[in-house]
This record gives sequence, structure tokens and C-alpha cells, in this order.
Amino acid sequence: MRILVLNGPNLNLLGRRQPEVYGRETLADIELLMRNHADALHVELKFVQSNHEGDLVDAIQEHLDWDGMIINAGAYTHTSLAIADAITSVQVPTVEVHLSNIYARERIRHRSLLAPVVWGQVSGLGYRGYLAALDALQRRLTDEAAGAG
Repeated sequence: MRILVLNGPNLNLLGRRQPEVYGRETLADIELLMRNHADALHVELKFVQSNHEGDLVDAIQEHLDWDGMIINAGAYTHTSLAIADAITSVQVPTVEVHLSNIYARERIRHRSLLAPVVWGQVSGLGYRGYLAALDALQRRLTDEAAGAG
């Protein structure tokens, strides 16, 4: 089972950028936690981080034959029809993740253009949201492979 983990703009600054909002864990910390968890689930992960919308769209399209995706599109969550269209186009089960609770923040962050095209969303659990997304996606894909989906 192969799952792509996409991280958008400014997530490369985790641990330094507003730790009171996003936590003290770096992106490397989150990737290590996810890799360790994925090993126990027998899941292969690939991580892509970019501050550029087109790079994220390219990564989605390049992994259209993968089993699932987890995406934290950062601010592109609220603005990118291109990323939403790419997710729709590849038809790969996708979970949207946000470290902070986007619905408890500024009004502009309450709207996700990705929410209508993803399978699920995890918001406000900090780094644990990535692990929850991985668990949920792995379970869905396992159930589908077993015919229980």
C-alpha cells in the first residue's frame, strides 16, 4: 500500500512558525513519526513539500496510481481550484489534514476548496492529525481490498 503525503506552503517552517498555532514539531519530526507508524501498518509513504501550487498539482498527477493521499495544502486549502481539480482528476482516496482547527481561526480559513473532493478531513489535532489520517486511510484501503469497503 502506497500513500503520498503532500505538504503545502510554509509547512517547511513548522517548529519555527507560530508554534502556539502549529505546534513545536518540525516537518521532519512529523515525517519521522509517520514513517514509524506506517512501518507498523505495512504502508509505504512518500513525502512532498512545496511552496508552489503547480508543484503540488504535478505531484498529485505523478502519483495517480498510488493507493491514497494525505494533504495539508496550507493556505492553498482556501484558494486553489487547481489542487482540488487535480485531486478530483486522479480519483485517489484523499484525507485533508490541518494542524490547527481552521474553523476556529480567521473567517477566510473556514472555507476549504478541498473538502468537497476529499474522502475525509482532520483539523485541529496538531501532528496527531497526520497519524489519524494515516490510520483512517489505511483502514479504508484495507477494507476495500478485503471487499468490505
